[in-house]
Amino acid sequence: MTHRLLLATTSALCLTVGAAVALHGAPAPAAAAQADAGRSGTRCAALASWSRGGIRITAATPHAAGLVVAMGNGASSAPLPAHCEVSGMLAEHVGRDGQRYAIRFKMRLPDQWNRRFLFQGGGGTDGNVDEALGVIAEGQPLGISRGYAVITQDAGHSNTSNADPARGGMVAFGADPQARADYGHASLKASYDAARAIIAYVYGGDPVHSYFAGCSKGGQEGMAFAQRYPDAFDGILAAAPGFALPKAAIAEAWNTQQFAAIVRRAGEASVPIARLAESFSDADLRLARDAVLEACDARDGLRDGIVGAFAQCRTDAVLGRLRARVCHGDKAAGCLAPIQIDALAKAYAGPHDSRGRALYASFPWDAGLSDDGWRVWKIGLAAQGPRPMIPAINAAMGAPALATIFSTPPRLLAATPQAGMDYQLAYNVDRDAPAIFATAPGFARSAWSDIAARSEDLSAFRRHGAKMIVPHGGSDPVFSINDTIAWWSGVDRATGGKAASFVRVFPVPGMGHCSGGPATDRFDAFDALVAWVERGVAPDRIVARANPASPWPARTRPLCPYPKIARPRQPGHASERAEDFLCS
Repeated sequence: MTHRLLLATTSALCLTVGAAVALHGAPAPAAAAQADAGRSGTRCAALASWSRGGIRITAATPHAAGLVVAMGNGASSAPLPAHCEVSGMLAEHVGRDGQRYAIRFKMRLPDQWNRRFLFQGGGGTDGNVDEALGVIAEGQPLGISRGYAVITQDAGHSNTSNADPARGGMVAFGADPQARADYGHASLKASYDAARAIIAYVYGGDPVHSYFAGCSKGGQEGMAFAQRYPDAFDGILAAAPGFALPKAAIAEAWNTQQFAAIVRRAGEASVPIARLAESFSDADLRLARDAVLEACDARDGLRDGIVGAFAQCRTDAVLGRLRARVCHGDKAAGCLAPIQIDALAKAYAGPHDSRGRALYASFPWDAGLSDDGWRVWKIGLAAQGPRPMIPAINAAMGAPALATIFSTPPRLLAATPQAGMDYQLAYNVDRDAPAIFATAPGFARSAWSDIAARSEDLSAFRRHGAKMIVPHGGSDPVFSINDTIAWWSGVDRATGGKAASFVRVFPVPGMGHCSGGPATDRFDAFDALVAWVERGVAPDRIVARANPASPWPARTRPLCPYPKIARPRQPGHASERAEDFLCS
């Protein structure tokens, strides 16, 4: 897999909320739907010559029912309903780096509109205009098929025209302050305003309800909307939110340093990125997982392979179990080397400077650390049979993002995974970490001020009457759920203990980044959001089922809003059914 393909694959992964999410909404009345169909069909082609407020429409195509769209990885959509496909751009400018930039977007406007609007979030370093289908999760109906008007956008830069390898590849836009601001937040409101103007023109009216849904960078975008543009949406699904992206990127560098120390040879200035995957074998990670389960599995009232009470899983208890598996002598199968245990302890504690000050959150001990999804982020996958080596995403994507997008002044790295690895190993947290808060000539705002979306002040969002659901995996290897929980606790303090009246965090024990892992990671968070917004039904639990690759594919469990956890109605009684568990 090439570096470009790896990043494209990662971006696509980050677009997917690891939950089975149905896009439900009450259908428009028949007469209104017919009027919408007639109006949209007439005005679709006319959009080609329509303009407003700097919006430039580049294509407007009416499609009869039955269109099938390629979705990547060989998959195709189900046949789509009759709709208008619109492509356009706005905010065109020449950057400080001499490149031409624009915010590019795509919309699909169904003839039979349900009078609802869905903004589909991005992923990774963005730079792609996806198909605006309203994809939320695998196996669920598309937003366009449910009658939603859908928009996607590229966050103000293109992985085709703004990804010169000589300038750092897909992160090259970080050298332009406006492109960086667009990536952080500015493109969101501009795209939203364009979408609302197009909807008003095509349908002759505004949506009854508007929603945002995204994971990872998409989760950050949902948070940015709630904090910077709080009146935009009635409901936001912000899964695994990267709302502290620059700090999380420092943690990625920190983690690479800890794991590289295991395989670094004497006298080496750096470590080949392929060797990083050798820091832990699959068997080693299973040993570590078993130690976590022994220490913490039963704390939720049932030993079942899920650390439901992961917030109560103490580091000293886990380290005791890990040290019980230490090798006495040379490293061998069936035991862990002391340096491996030390690396895990430091990685899970999170990055600290030389004074001991935390630079990002710690990570909870959870059972997902033996999953390939955790491994590919942290250390990569070794070549195996026909599968080539896949470099650690922490180094391949996290490092160039930290150097070029999240630091001021930006530093351009060679567009190779090894260049990212070298940068991370040379990264000095005392010297380099302050660059996320720095300004410089031409960069009046820091990367943190442009990109972070971690404010605990959601008072305007609350006054708007909007709701937010935040699912997050307990084994997320890149954005720590501990940070998300700390943020929610801050919101709760700021609202006098009323945060749950408008925003709820749903931890998913075992789940990795947006999906996967030994977890019940298939759940309908979006429909729960719609019910909360439109019917006032607050989600006290969300039933989830395990993914087919989990150890228990038939299992269901309730996901509970923090701080509640799922506990068996009868302590110690094994069950695979969600109805046998309470949120308490």
